[in-house]
Amino acid sequence: MTITIPGYQPGTYVLDSSHSEVGFEVRHMMISKVRGAFAVKEATIVLPENVLEASVTATADVASIDSKDEGRDQHLRSADFFDAEAFPTITFVSTGVREDGADLLVDGNLTIKDVTKPVTFELEVGGFGTDPWGNYKAGATATGTIDREDFGLTWNAALETGGVLVGKDVKITLDLQAAQQA
Repeated sequence: MTITIPGYQPGTYVLDSSHSEVGFEVRHMMISKVRGAFAVKEATIVLPENVLEASVTATADVASIDSKDEGRDQHLRSADFFDAEAFPTITFVSTGVREDGADLLVDGNLTIKDVTKPVTFELEVGGFGTDPWGNYKAGATATGTIDREDFGLTWNAALETGGVLVGKDVKITLDLQAAQQA
């Protein structure tokens, strides 16, 4: 199957940080979900003629975590969770792009706290276009789920009513916008 993406232009694209973030969602107390985000520190997307040969590298700043609760954010930055002082970044390096029916999947290696594991993200191409300043932009969203304990994020607390305070499965959403380099 030949993949056709309207506006697709091969090239190297670099992060537009003001329009990009790494979001997360995790169960809290087994009854609700907590959402938050990290700032994307840098990202490079290389788009060759064949989109299945594309690659992406992205780095998120752990200290930038924002879950809308400063006390929780401080705890998440601590050694109980991300240990932002010792491990200041989270990185993703793609290893391949593949088709799965009508979907595009991006395989790669995710590193959190110096633990690297293979992950797969489902890719939604947002599109391509020129902004008002003449920059050619690409936008995409990638979503996937990890088990946080696989990355050494094991802190938890048992609840009186049964269950635990923090769920194991974390949904990750990478929203990236990047500008094509000349």
